[in-house]
Amino acid sequence: MFLLNLLIVFSSGAEEYHLSEASQKQDGIPHGEVTLHEWKSEVFKGTLRQYYLYIPAQYDGSEAANVVVFQDGHAYVDEKGLIRVPNVFDHLHAHQEIPLTIGIFINPGLFTDKIEGRQGWGNKKGSNRSVEYDSLNSNYAQFLEKEILPEVAKAYKLAQDPARRTICGMSSGGICAFTVAWERPDLFGNVISHIGSFTNIRGGHVYPALIRKEEKRNIRVFLQDGEHDLDNQHGNWWLSNLQMEKALAFRQYDYKFVGGTGGHDGKHGGQIFPDTMRWIWPKK
Repeated sequence: MFLLNLLIVFSSGAEEYHLSEASQKQDGIPHGEVTLHEWKSEVFKGTLRQYYLYIPAQYDGSEAANVVVFQDGHAYVDEKGLIRVPNVFDHLHAHQEIPLTIGIFINPGLFTDKIEGRQGWGNKKGSNRSVEYDSLNSNYAQFLEKEILPEVAKAYKLAQDPARRTICGMSSGGICAFTVAWERPDLFGNVISHIGSFTNIRGGHVYPALIRKEEKRNIRVFLQDGEHDLDNQHGNWWLSNLQMEKALAFRQYDYKFVGGTGGHDGKHGGQIFPDTMRWIWPKK
């Protein structure tokens, strides 16, 4: 009986995910600069948000840089968090494993006139996150095209080719990333979705059917999810991501799906993020 119980516990548990050297802060390599900014939006009127910029040490303004935009930017930019993008970008740049890349880490809008401290997961009061991320329309793409990208481009040269632009997010930020590329493949040609919410929060469960029936978009898609992801009134996240994978395969999209046993967090996505970026922009 004890052995049976042990087997049940073992089989139902999620894997442990650990960050590799590529995600750690490293001495002896150039480090990019991370700066914090605020933005008051016109597309999402009445909202204020913080966003971060990562500029690689190798950037000198002589050439346009590739771009990765992150939703819930605070979670991706944190050098002690689960993803640690600045560390990963430093490593990949130092070893010439990705092209010159600027990171834009955007937080969801808040209906406020002032943000105290650093915006994070705790800023739920007055948040416009679900409207911005879960809605199946082009509003967020318009926000990036008309507001954030031009603002960053005032100081830095950004690649215009959608194949050199990637949009990334987790949970509702993951479906947001897909929606932006789906609506505007001329703006972003690559998607990274961690534990994406392709469920019925605001109708996102229809994407597998749309992928199968609608015109094929010129986009590449990276999906990550785990068997212990959420299961609630909006849907089952794991099954929804499996349906996305099957639909992308049916239409012969250029995609990669990495499944695991994790839950609704960034642990697995963080572990594989260096390899994810290597897949997005492989060495030529």
